[in-house]
Amino acid sequence: MSVAVVLMAYGSPDRIDDVPAYYADIRGGRPIAPENLADLVDRYRRLGIEESNPLNEITASTRAALEEALSLPVYTGMRHWTPRIVEAVEQALEGGATAIVGLVLAPHYSAMSIGKYRRLLEDAVAGRADLSFVERWGADTGFVALLAERIVADSNYLSAHVVFTAHSLPARILNAGDPYQDELLETARLVAEQVGLERWSFSYQSASPTGEPWLGPDILDHLDELAREDVSHVLICPVGFVSDHLEIRWDLDTEAVAKADDLGLGFSRIQMPNDDPAFIQVLAGLVRRAAVPSPT
Repeated sequence: MSVAVVLMAYGSPDRIDDVPAYYADIRGGRPIAPENLADLVDRYRRLGIEESNPLNEITASTRAALEEALSLPVYTGMRHWTPRIVEAVEQALEGGATAIVGLVLAPHYSAMSIGKYRRLLEDAVAGRADLSFVERWGADTGFVALLAERIVADSNYLSAHVVFTAHSLPARILNAGDPYQDELLETARLVAEQVGLERWSFSYQSASPTGEPWLGPDILDHLDELAREDVSHVLICPVGFVSDHLEIRWDLDTEAVAKADDLGLGFSRIQMPNDDPAFIQVLAGLVRRAAVPSPT
């Protein structure tokens, strides 16, 4: 068998002019509030993607590094931008792949997130190759160790209150028995145990303005709570993210930093895994364990 990897991510617009089409793709035909679109355009503009998006370079670099580590072809497939997941699958099949490993650059399972990636991948493959899928990896020992090392590397960690964060989802997933929140808390607990943290908490970020309740507490509200508890410094560990994309560069590095400054809180966050060689080895291990047959 010839194995290929389809490395999947949410996607990000290539340039500022792509933002309306990108947002329309995310909305999937649902109405778009003009003020929400304007806000998203402004966020990307302030991050400096007028003609090119340096945030996409992270995914490209991760793909190339993983391909080198595995000595296997790795194709990028985006859920909401190009190249699409179906395009990545076609590239893999045209390249001679008879077995495909699907891996999403998101560690924790939810039917609303990873479940959708899996369905898109299965529909694209359509039985034309053997398919294996890495469904969850938030408790992977290498990933946990990497996050723990990033916390310890922060000069403030001994005196800081560590806050683990992840992308919020609609709260209705809890009624459906979705494992997302439990998996996130398990990763946070494992990292905290490895570091030996006595004080830590968990909050969500990046909720969308849909008009329904989302998982909380939101990081901005949580900073208010911590300030009332006389916390002097917060160290953010975004366990639900692996790259410096919009949710990190804007929601944390811009909005949360401004909020902490208003409250007189010291604020820092761990360095994201991005294309760090240690993280690439984590991803490579996931693929090797999932591959059919296992590559050497």
